[in-house]
Amino acid sequence: MSASNQFIPLNLCILTVSDTRSPANDTSGDYLQQAATAAGHHIQQRDLLPDDRYRLRARVSQWIADPEVDGILVTGGTGFTGRDSTPEALLPLLDKQMPGFGELFRAISVDEIGTSSLQSRAFAGLANQCFVFCLPGSSSACRTAWENIIQAQLDARTQPCNLATLRPRLRE
Repeated sequence: MSASNQFIPLNLCILTVSDTRSPANDTSGDYLQQAATAAGHHIQQRDLLPDDRYRLRARVSQWIADPEVDGILVTGGTGFTGRDSTPEALLPLLDKQMPGFGELFRAISVDEIGTSSLQSRAFAGLANQCFVFCLPGSSSACRTAWENIIQAQLDARTQPCNLATLRPRLRE
């Protein structure tokens, strides 16, 4: 597959999963919105929900059902505490998992946080031709994922291949 020489802006949604954050202190959601916008993407919608697997599943289901949404960035709820339920909520919605995302994220994170990276259950996949990336709730983890993985994969100019130019073929 060849990459494009032009940037293709994608329509993204951002969901923060947290029992403690509010719109006033959602630094991870703020970072993802700023980074995606600075890269040239459009933010379709942004939301903040508590750690409730059924509310998460309902919200993300709405977004993946919308043909105008190309990708969803979820931050929070990927740890091991009793309330962390993002994987349990969203993995059932995926048509295809992207195991390499979580593996790569944890491998990169080792340089930043050492063996604590094994506590991350970050994952990604495809649901109804929509890319879903689920990241830890910390702003530094969101920055690590965006700057080292997601930004390049959502950029049609990335060689030798990227997710952005794959979009038209997802319906095959």
